[in-house]
Amino acid sequence: MDTADGNSVKKAAAGKLADKTAAARLRFASGSRLLTHAAGTLRNGGWKALPWRAAVPGTDIGLALGVVLLLSILILPLPTFILDMGLSISITSSVLVLMVALFLERPLDFTSFPTLLLLTTLLRLSLEIATTRLILSHGSEGPYAAGHVVAAFGGFLMGGDVVIGGIIFCILLVVNFMVITKGSGRIAEVAARFFLDSIPGKQMAIDADLASGAINERSARAKRKELEEESAFYGSMDGAAKFVRGDAIASIIITAINIVGGLTIGVLRHGMPLSEAASTFTMLTVGDGLVSQIPALLVSTAAGIVVTKGGTDGTADVILARQLSGNAKPLGVAAALSALFALMPGLPAFPFLAIAVAAGTGAWLRSRAPAADSDGDVTEIAPQAAATPISDILKLDLLRLELGFGLLPLTGGDTPQLAEQIKALRRSVATEMGFVTPPVRIQDNIHLPSEKYVIKLKEIEIASGEVRPHKLLAMTPSGGAPPVAGEKTTEPAFGLPAVWIDPAQKTKAMAMNCTVVDPASVIVTHLSEMVRSNLPDLLTYVATQALLDDMPREQQKLVNDLIPSQVPLSTVQRVLQALLAERVSIRDLPTILESIQEACGMGLRGIGPLANHVRMRLSRQICNALVGPGGYIPIVTLSPKWESDFMAHITGPAEDRKLAMPPSMLNVFVGKLRDTFNALSTNGEIPVIVVASPVRDSMHAIVERVRPSISVLSQAEIYPRARIKTVATIS
Repeated sequence: MDTADGNSVKKAAAGKLADKTAAARLRFASGSRLLTHAAGTLRNGGWKALPWRAAVPGTDIGLALGVVLLLSILILPLPTFILDMGLSISITSSVLVLMVALFLERPLDFTSFPTLLLLTTLLRLSLEIATTRLILSHGSEGPYAAGHVVAAFGGFLMGGDVVIGGIIFCILLVVNFMVITKGSGRIAEVAARFFLDSIPGKQMAIDADLASGAINERSARAKRKELEEESAFYGSMDGAAKFVRGDAIASIIITAINIVGGLTIGVLRHGMPLSEAASTFTMLTVGDGLVSQIPALLVSTAAGIVVTKGGTDGTADVILARQLSGNAKPLGVAAALSALFALMPGLPAFPFLAIAVAAGTGAWLRSRAPAADSDGDVTEIAPQAAATPISDILKLDLLRLELGFGLLPLTGGDTPQLAEQIKALRRSVATEMGFVTPPVRIQDNIHLPSEKYVIKLKEIEIASGEVRPHKLLAMTPSGGAPPVAGEKTTEPAFGLPAVWIDPAQKTKAMAMNCTVVDPASVIVTHLSEMVRSNLPDLLTYVATQALLDDMPREQQKLVNDLIPSQVPLSTVQRVLQALLAERVSIRDLPTILESIQEACGMGLRGIGPLANHVRMRLSRQICNALVGPGGYIPIVTLSPKWESDFMAHITGPAEDRKLAMPPSMLNVFVGKLRDTFNALSTNGEIPVIVVASPVRDSMHAIVERVRPSISVLSQAEIYPRARIKTVATIS
């Protein structure tokens, strides 16, 4: 019975123990899941949702608290364990800064370096002041008065010898102050000066690339932003180099104060023997100096690496390996000299032989590289060649401006710049004519004469001229010969007589009522006339599609209803080209599309009838553009005889009417037309010819060959409220 009771008790105890174990395991598993979940949350950035997230390093408040703590060290005394922590952070952060500088791809990737230099310098100076306070106040208590880090540097690195430690400390001061900081500061100053001087040229290069179409607006903004960042970085580095140099000077002063003050306090206040005071305080001072100078040396080295990196791309190890081992001859010479040193008596043979073998192996491998490349391996030039497909050779520049060598200064230097004026021209044409012309590629051509330029459309020359890059062009508004002494020439855009004069004659020429323009303006004016004369060729299929895509959202329904159900896109393009050929703006694109849709509903087909119907709908716009200085439209009409002659000789279907007038009769009309234009031009009038609607297209074809600047309107295109005045009649 007792045995049974004992067994029952044991079973009950075992059951309770099992229950407790199970409960403990459950609590442990639950705690593990909570810890795992918390760790995952913190790892995925969940710490940002915590109430103390703003004080975490890397946040604004965290940085502010860190700077306040640094400044507080200057005033408040620190316990030794906090001082040891600060010195450890200083050493580790300096190593981190050096490693980041070594693995930089380009200096601009470390734009926070000037700020970091200031903060690390402030940290070291604050810690030096804190150690100075402890050395002077508790230096008599022993080697650990300023903490374990200072004691370790003062004891282990110095080997217990004050003289050796002092010599090492002085050498570190000389290396840091006289070599690294001085050289880094000078390089930073020169780099900042030369970079800031090159900013205007780089900005003009970006504008020239943008105007020539080499880059788009987004790339230009990115390049300008990068240029601003580089200027700010190099300017900041010039000032930040002074922090490093000032830190080295402050370390020398603080060390001298510690030694003199320590000896004075130890001897006079604590009654220590002079030798004991010198040993104790000097060891602590030199240990403190080594603790501050080693991080300062690392940060100074990092600053030197950053400022000497310059414009090279890639990490320091890759650059050094590529440039030092890029040629087999220097490696071979180094291997031979190292082997020679190994044979000299008194020198250790093994180190020099090892170096000779390594350098010789590198030279042999490098000498084999060109042969491997010739067998088909990829060289450094191959990726550049492969980056430009052969298909790019087939691409045409819609507009190209080729310059002789002597005109290249017009793309840079003082304003106004050629690229800037071309940009203004494109903006003016877009505002006036309703579509953005393609970019103008500016290109030098060594085959051209020095002062000649050529304008090409789809790489076919359409105009050319010569300008004098260091002179000004003087012309008279009346079109006569300018009354100024100089090199006589002809203005290339309009063929007017002109004179090239020296810039010193500008005031005199303007006093004689002459118009004076610079060479860049001459080129751009010529380019402007050529662009306006060839607008139909510049409105490509792709450009037409872009115009329709850029229409407001509420107008897209009109586009979808018209294209392609009623007319194809190519028909819309041809109608727009017909309008541009007569310098009619297509900016009011919704009205043009509505007119085409209306004409299709009326059964009109063909480019001519569609364009004429659109012109009637744009009558107010067309007439407004033709109003002269007198506030009216000067018109020239045909006599009834000529009207009837033209109507009688118009043949063909309605959508493609042609003029079949005898050549003799046509020559008589052209002579009378030319005489009328010449008579009106003497009065300063720019007339508009008005004819019947069936005759308008044929009349435009004739006038275009006689005087392209004269517009031809049909009677239906005269806006009812437009003021008109008949200035001549061709009889």
